[in-house]
Amino acid sequence: MQELHPIIQRLFDKRGFDHKKIENFLSWDLKAIPELTSLKDLSIASKRIIEAINHNQKIGVYGDYDVDGTTSCALLYHFFKMLNVELDVVQPSRFIEGYGLHLSSIEEAVEKNIRVLITVDCGITNNEAADSAKEKGLDLIITDHHKDARETMPDAFAVINPNRRDEDEAGELKTLAGVAVAFALAVQIRADLLASGKVVPTLYPLLQFVAIGTICDLAHLSPVNLKLVRHGLKLLKDTTYPGLRAFFTAEELKAKTIPSEKLAFHIGPLINSKGRLDHPELAMQLLIASTPERARECYDHLVNCNQERKFIQNEVFKEAREQVLRERKNLPFNNEHLITIVYQSQWHEGVIGIVASKLVDTFKAPAIIFTDSEHDGVIKASCRSAGTLDIFNLLKKNEHLFIKFGGHKAAAGLSMKKENLQEFIKNMNQLLKNVPAIERTRMEFYDLEINASEINPQLMRELDMLEPFGMGNEKPIFKIKGVKLDSFDLMKDVHVRWNLSQEKVKLKGISFNYVGKYEATSPSEIFSTQNLKKEDLSVYFTLGMNRFNGNENIQLMIDRLEFGF
Repeated sequence: MQELHPIIQRLFDKRGFDHKKIENFLSWDLKAIPELTSLKDLSIASKRIIEAINHNQKIGVYGDYDVDGTTSCALLYHFFKMLNVELDVVQPSRFIEGYGLHLSSIEEAVEKNIRVLITVDCGITNNEAADSAKEKGLDLIITDHHKDARETMPDAFAVINPNRRDEDEAGELKTLAGVAVAFALAVQIRADLLASGKVVPTLYPLLQFVAIGTICDLAHLSPVNLKLVRHGLKLLKDTTYPGLRAFFTAEELKAKTIPSEKLAFHIGPLINSKGRLDHPELAMQLLIASTPERARECYDHLVNCNQERKFIQNEVFKEAREQVLRERKNLPFNNEHLITIVYQSQWHEGVIGIVASKLVDTFKAPAIIFTDSEHDGVIKASCRSAGTLDIFNLLKKNEHLFIKFGGHKAAAGLSMKKENLQEFIKNMNQLLKNVPAIERTRMEFYDLEINASEINPQLMRELDMLEPFGMGNEKPIFKIKGVKLDSFDLMKDVHVRWNLSQEKVKLKGISFNYVGKYEATSPSEIFSTQNLKKEDLSVYFTLGMNRFNGNENIQLMIDRLEFGF
């Protein structure tokens, strides 16, 4: 292995990585990952699906309305297309059916004469729907990755889930996103078809969908997920799927790599936007589009939808933040803000998850945001964790108050009677008093202190080697102290472009949505304080490339600037 840039080596040293661990971390070797086909029930599911194909029985796929569910549906659609098998794809509406598999979904499948129904990214807690499917003679194959949280598992034809109760507790596949579980099913079916003498194309191109779903669902970037996503990102650069190509500009496709941030901050929100505001069908139509024209039509629609989503989200966030600030004023002196819990009857259900995440960023504590459900007297919430806190296990201690509840360590959703809200708030605050602050707080930290002179093209190339960034492999945050703010520009009244220097090295940086950020010092105040008091200034940032008109320039993505060390 070549000698690494000093900053990259220091990052690995901080993680306690020796030479072997570094090689393993940087590895692209798909043969080194555990067998995806080792998951329970894959074999019986595959045999039943192949039987359905051979007997021309109708197969349906039912997926959640978020990015993970939508990419899972698209992956299986393209897989069955490779087999020349038509698939009936169904997704629920967040506002009509809600999350999960419902009795009405089973009835709809039976009416359509579907004989085998495959769920993706949902189903593990939908025991009643599984019972109904069995009763009606519909073979239900559940593929999911959420926690197996009911007293018993659903009585389905097959349950494929790395997190089902009888899978290996320490298994490396537990971190798979729903889309990777769907991919595992495709891998098993292909293996069985090949064994029977059939010719089936490689499934390698489908890793593009695995990459998008894994990054956007915030799946933990374990060694398995790192390898799957790396290959998916590599394929995206030259994608032949019209629906995926629509997400990229010509400039982006000319770059050496597609960064995971493109998936997290552009592709994911666009796919999600449709399901947040009405029905997710057009996002699905984009991912399975067969022509550039149809892809462009769907893509443009998602862009408009996302603009509307941003507007609604900003309004809800503003109101939620004001509610928190009002309530904090009434807290007794020295009372710590342990958790953000807010409620407003008219808040749009489709954006409360994003607003909860923004509240975590703002107040550095777990956040739960409630709005009215479609049923009188019932409210529903999106919950987001902070720090290393397992929000799912914490909520489970209040399960007696809920009508419905599900999720995982970092995020969850629930519904309950409105009359239980005050008791719930009291209980959560009481529980969090016993959790150390370091576990339940989003800490302002950085990975390494560096010098401006160390930032160069080699560093940028080697940072790309650490991709993908996401949950469990966060993009490194750097600090440079002794910085001077030479000048700044406001862009669209909310973004700030910074011109900085450390000794003789000039640095260019940008902060998106900086103006009006909670507790952020205004650029003009930083500039005047620096000049009046001659105080030392430190800058905290990640590194990115600014690509424009064929030129590439290193850019600091600045989170905050602070005086002192």
